[in-house]
Amino acid sequence: MTEKPDYLPEYLARLSDDAAAPFLTEGLLSGKENVPSIELHKSADPLPEQERWRLEPIRDLVDDALFEFRDEAPTRADAWLAPRLHATLRLTRAEAADRALWNYLALAVAPDYVVWRHLSRPRQGQLSVNSNCFRGSYHKQAFARLWWAAELFRDGPDYEPVVTACGLQDMLNQTLRYGSLIDHRPTSQALVRLLKNGTVPGGREMNALTKGANAAAVTVAFDVLAPDVSRDAEAVQNWIDAAGHTGPVPRRRLFDGPPEERAPESSVRFLTDYFADLFTDVPVRGRDTEEEPEED
Repeated sequence: MTEKPDYLPEYLARLSDDAAAPFLTEGLLSGKENVPSIELHKSADPLPEQERWRLEPIRDLVDDALFEFRDEAPTRADAWLAPRLHATLRLTRAEAADRALWNYLALAVAPDYVVWRHLSRPRQGQLSVNSNCFRGSYHKQAFARLWWAAELFRDGPDYEPVVTACGLQDMLNQTLRYGSLIDHRPTSQALVRLLKNGTVPGGREMNALTKGANAAAVTVAFDVLAPDVSRDAEAVQNWIDAAGHTGPVPRRRLFDGPPEERAPESSVRFLTDYFADLFTDVPVRGRDTEEEPEED
């Protein structure tokens, strides 16, 4: 099985898509080979030597996740890791949109985690990791998907909705694709609330509801019917600037994220009721049949 890199520098770096490509070997994707760390770092672009770009806190977090969930299904780690990654790697949204940063995390910092978490047996029968988990879009890449899930599902400083959303693979894998939909905070919070209260009981149903909500958004202005408050860019930037001076995030309890105002309760309630009504009409494959196992 792929092992922890034998060389880790002090600070994070960037690894472009082109530079990452040669390291996505069949041996790595099958979990049989390690990444040649020294060679990889010759292709990486270093980030500034600032506290918030220190590599060690990210690697420590990954090590703790591997230990914490060593005897459980790897999918269980997502709900634990997402808020902690977000609070440890404090980024602006522009920085988080940089694929080169996530490429580096996956290939240089924690390839062993990516293999452990995403190694699966596709229809062809051979265990393999989809290369998108190392170098892919924000909703597929192993670490980008968790960071963006935490960013889009947090309710101001409250990470509890993130834990709920990431606890269901279909919610995380499919809903995250509709980034423009769930970037409206009352929408994302309403979807989480329907999952949490059991109105939407599982992944298949959530997929159907999200598709229905996305289709409805073409003609229904959710942001007008259920307005959000203005985002507090200054509060978020101050939270980012404090990175490296707050110590490691707690491992055993949740904690506060960026000190923004929560989504308006009246807007969340309105959309919770709206989506509950919408859910009664959206087509759900096997709605009246026994639930099938979820897929990663």
